[in-house]
Amino acid sequence: MAENLGRWEAILTEHERRRAFAASMDGTDRLAKQHAAGKLDTRQRAAALFDDGIFTEIGAFAAVLSEGGDTPAPADGLIAGFGHVDGRPVLAGIEDFTVLAGSIGDAGADKRYRLAQLAAQEKLPLIFMLEGAGHRLTNSHAGRSPNDLQALAELSGQVPMLSLVMGASAGHGALTAMLSDFVVMTEAAAMFAAGPPLVKGAIGEVVTKEELGGPDVHVATSGVAHNRVADDQAAIALARRYLSYFPSNAWGRAAVQAGPDACPRRIEEMLTLVDPDPRIPFAMRGVLERLVDNDSLLEIQPQFGKALITALARIGGHSVAILANDPSVGAGAIDANAADKAVHFLDVANAFHLPVIFLTDNPGVMAGSAAEKSGALRRAARMFVAQHRLRVPKIHVTLRKAFGFGSSIMAMNPFDGQTLSLAFPAITLGAMPAVSGGEAAKLDPATRARIAAEQAGGAYHLADKMAFDDVIDPRDLRNALLQGLAMMAARMELPCGPAKVGGVTP
Repeated sequence: MAENLGRWEAILTEHERRRAFAASMDGTDRLAKQHAAGKLDTRQRAAALFDDGIFTEIGAFAAVLSEGGDTPAPADGLIAGFGHVDGRPVLAGIEDFTVLAGSIGDAGADKRYRLAQLAAQEKLPLIFMLEGAGHRLTNSHAGRSPNDLQALAELSGQVPMLSLVMGASAGHGALTAMLSDFVVMTEAAAMFAAGPPLVKGAIGEVVTKEELGGPDVHVATSGVAHNRVADDQAAIALARRYLSYFPSNAWGRAAVQAGPDACPRRIEEMLTLVDPDPRIPFAMRGVLERLVDNDSLLEIQPQFGKALITALARIGGHSVAILANDPSVGAGAIDANAADKAVHFLDVANAFHLPVIFLTDNPGVMAGSAAEKSGALRRAARMFVAQHRLRVPKIHVTLRKAFGFGSSIMAMNPFDGQTLSLAFPAITLGAMPAVSGGEAAKLDPATRARIAAEQAGGAYHLADKMAFDDVIDPRDLRNALLQGLAMMAARMELPCGPAKVGGVTP
C-alpha cells in the first residue's frame, strides 16, 4: 500500500508540474505588457466571463510537450473550456496573445474544432475571445480535416455564437468572427485578412493596424463588427447581456424575464415625441426606450446603417427583436448599409425564435446615384426576402409614413404572416410621396390633391380592407404589442428546431 502511494506521488507531482506549465501563459514579460496595456490576460478573461470565475478547461495539455523546447506554447495559445453564464452552460475559446502572439498551432486548431463539435453535440452557446496572429507558419497541416471554420459554418443557426475582438486579430482568427452571430470590438481591437507588414509586402501600402481594421473601420464603416466598447471588461459584460435575450440553442426558446416594468402601461409622452406631420423628424430611440421594459433595450450596430435601428429588448418580459426606421436620419430611408444589417439581424432572430417587431416610418428605399452605385436596390431585395422568410411571429406598426418598397421590406404587406398589423391614425401611404411623385408623373393640381388626400387617409382606407388589423392611439402602442405577444403565446410553446431556409438570396 505504502509503495503504491509512493509511486502515485511521483506521478502526480509530474502531473501537477505539467498542469502548471499549461496554465503559465508566457511567464512575466509579455504578461506584464498585456496588463500594462489595460487588458485582462487570458485566464482573467475566462474568469470574468463565467459565473463566480469558475470554468472547466478542455485541452489544457495541448502542446504540453513543447515545454523546454525552442518555442514553448502553454495550452498552445488557446484557453478552451466551459462554465456557466447566468446559470446556463456556455463554451468558450480564448486566444492567448502572450503565447506566440496568440497564433494558431496544429494542437490549437484541433482544440478549436473540438469546441465547435461540443457546441453542436451538447447544444451550447459558443464564445470566442480573439487576439492572435492567425495560423503559424510552422504548422504542418498534415491532412487535417475537417477544420474549425467548416464546423462553425455548420453550427450557424444552431447555437448563439459570439466573438469578442480584444486586440489585433488576423487571418483565420478574424474569420472566426465573421462566422459569428455577434461581433464586439474593444477600442484596442483590430481585424484584418492580413496585418500591416503583410499588406506592405503584398501591395506596398503603409498603414497602421487601426487604419487597416480598427473599430472606426469595422464598426462604423464596413459593418463587419456590430458593437464597440471601451475595454475587455465591457466586452465580456456585453456578451453576457446579449446571451440573456436568447435560448441556449435553436431547440429552445428564450426564457421570459418578467421584471417590475413588465405590466401594461400607456405611453403618454408619445404624442409629444412623435409629430403627426411625416415631414417633421423625430428620434426613434426615445420612442423605443419608453416602449420596452425598463433598461432592456440593447441596440445592435448603432453606428452602421443609422437610418434603421436594430435592437434586442423585452416587452412584458418577452425577448423580442425590433426593427425601427429612424426618421431623424435621412427621413428613415433604407440605404444599402441599413438593409445589410437588417438581413443579418433578421436571420439571427429567425434562427432563435425571437418575435420580430417592425416600427415603420420611411419614405422608401434611398434614392439617388450614390444609392444606386451602393447596390441599395439589391440589398433592399435581400431585406425583403429575409423578412418574408421569417417563421417567427411578427408584428408590424406603421407610425406615420410608408412609401413604395420601403413599406414591403418593413413587413407591411397584408396577410404575410403577421400576428398583428397596426397603424397610427395619421399615416401617409402610397407608391411614392404625392408631391414628388406628382411632379415626376406631370399630374395636374387637382389629381395631385386627390392623391395626397387618399394617402393621408391611408390608415382607414386599408383598415377597411383588413390590410391593418387595427388603427390605434399612439399612446396605446405598448399595450397593443403586449396583446400581440399574448396572442402568439400558444404558438411559442410548440416544439421548435433550427430554421430551414430555401431559395436563392438576391
